This record gives sequence, structure tokens and C-alpha cells, in this order.
Amino acid sequence: MSAKSRLHIAMVAPPRFENPPRSYGGGVKVMMDDLARSLLRLGHQVTLIGAGRSGTSPHVLAAYTEPPSHPLDEPAPRAAVPDVRPADLDVDVVHDHSPAGSVTALNPRIPTVTTVHGPASGEQAERYRRLGDSVGLVSTSTFQRMQAPDLNWLGTVHNGVDLKSFPFRERKEDYALFLGRFTPGKGAHLAIDAARRAGRRIVLAGRLNEPSEHEYFDSHIRPRLGDDAVYVGEADGPRKRELLADAHCLLFPSRREEAFGMVMIEAMASGTPVVALRGGAVGEVLVDGITGYVCDDPADLAEAVEAAGGLNPADCRMHVKRNFDALGMAMGYEKIYELSIRDRRPAPYAA
Repeated sequence: MSAKSRLHIAMVAPPRFENPPRSYGGGVKVMMDDLARSLLRLGHQVTLIGAGRSGTSPHVLAAYTEPPSHPLDEPAPRAAVPDVRPADLDVDVVHDHSPAGSVTALNPRIPTVTTVHGPASGEQAERYRRLGDSVGLVSTSTFQRMQAPDLNWLGTVHNGVDLKSFPFRERKEDYALFLGRFTPGKGAHLAIDAARRAGRRIVLAGRLNEPSEHEYFDSHIRPRLGDDAVYVGEADGPRKRELLADAHCLLFPSRREEAFGMVMIEAMASGTPVVALRGGAVGEVLVDGITGYVCDDPADLAEAVEAAGGLNPADCRMHVKRNFDALGMAMGYEKIYELSIRDRRPAPYAA
């Protein structure tokens, strides 16, 4: 079978996410939406399984009309796994994006590919290890793959974005931007401190849903807010794009070992450089000194914020076009699907 053959792909979404997304949220649902639409452009048929609105394009087979609610940092409970089984559909391959999804209910005759969106370590890695070779795994970065090289990896496909959906602006406003979840690991407090040391205003955007997020925000963010540090709430898709396009730079001071970091490529797609702390896949996503700066210590962030103004916005956008375009991501998954269907032999590190 050629990767150019028309495939019917059942794409299983994490049950906590609605498809297609009504507003901006986690990087997984944005990545899935771009991937599904790009696969349609390549001539494939895609059925999304999860919470959402039936009859949309790509076609959504709604297991729920509303996403079941549980904390983002916890695996989905078994009761929250969609009851619609891809094995009941006439599909060529199942692409599962959920860490506790329907893989245990699948017909073993249908190849199953699972993208690992979180760290490939700890209990998550053990969960995949128990599946053995019944499911082929795809990493979003080489860093993630090397966290557990013994797992049944089929290959690595970097996440991508629909470049045309992000407005490019060469002339920037004066503010730095933090866009993400409010948890200690994401480092919003470090972003405020760095922007303030650089003498630059900072805008912060993100959801506040879970008790742990409210606790962190009230303890570490609210006391730091002021005229030069403003929280604007959750940003939907259009608002997010405006904030990214106009920002002097995006601050990404994550202390976590990030498996990828979608917001970084979204910023660069807008021509906005990224100032980040080294760790995880950051070094794979950014080109230090060209599309942003990778710092080893939070104390170095302020200097990098100012230096970011000297970088060329066009270089940031071109980097995304060459390496993280949604259509290129879909073509990478075409190769993964073909491998899974034909012989399931391990693929090179990058598909």
C-alpha cells in the first residue's frame, strides 16, 4: 500500500477535549484539528472520535456532546473513555491521541498508532510498555523518544501548525507575552520577573479552571500583577493570534521537561521570537540566536528579552514553514500509517 492511497483514519481524541475546538486550549486539540484538516487535503477520510459536534468537517463521531471533566494532569478515568469503538468502523488505521483511550478495546486486526503527547516517563511509559508491540508509538520530539528508547516507537513526527492561520507582523508592540497554563512548572512567575527586570510590560493569558491553577495564581501571580503585568484571561483562537503577532517576544520559562511546546511554534509562525529556558525539546524547536534565545538560568531571561528585539521576524516564520508546517506533519503521519499497515518495522527517528 502506498502512503498516497486514500485511507480512512479513525482519530481518537482525549475525551477532555472538544472537537473541533471552539476556543483555544491545550496544544493537543489544536494539533489534532490541523492534522485532520491536512489529511483531508491530502485526500484521506478522517473520522474524529471523542467529545464534540457530529457532522462537522472533519467528520466527528461524538462519543459525548460535552467533554467529561477531570484534571488535565491526571489520566482519563476509564468511565471517560469513549464508548464508540474504531473497530466497529470500516477504517484502515486508528490514530489514538489519548493516554487512556480506546486502545484496550480495539480489534487487533486494525493497526493502531498512538502519538505520545506527554512525557515518555513514569507511569505513562509503563502504561505503553504494557501494551508491547500491539500499538505503534509516535514521538513528537527526539528528546521524548530518548526518555524511553525501549518502547515500540514507529518514528518521530514534529507537531505542526497551519501557517496561513497565523498573521505575520514585522513591527511589534512593546510587551512580552506569556501564554499557557498557570502551574509552577510553566513558570509564569518567572516570566513576570524577567520582563520586569528588562523594564518591559508583560501580558499574561491562559485559563484558570482547576483548583491547583487558582492556588498557584493567587499565591504567585496575583501579587505580581500591576500596570506593567496584566492578566487578560483566556485567549480564544483569534485573540491568541493577535497577542502572538504583536508581542515583542514570547516568554517560555518552563521548568518542565517539555515533550514539545506548541505555543513556541505558534509564536514563531507569527514572526515572534521565543525566550525559553533550556530543557526537554526546547532545543529541537528553537534555533538559539535566530528564532529566539535558550537560557540556562532564569537570571538570564531578562537580557534575552531585550536581545530578542534584534532578531528577524521573517527568520522565525521561515523556520516554522520549513520544519513545523501542518501539511508536512500530515505527510509524516502518512508514512507512519503506511508503516503500521504494511509491516510495522521501526522507522527512522524522523518520519
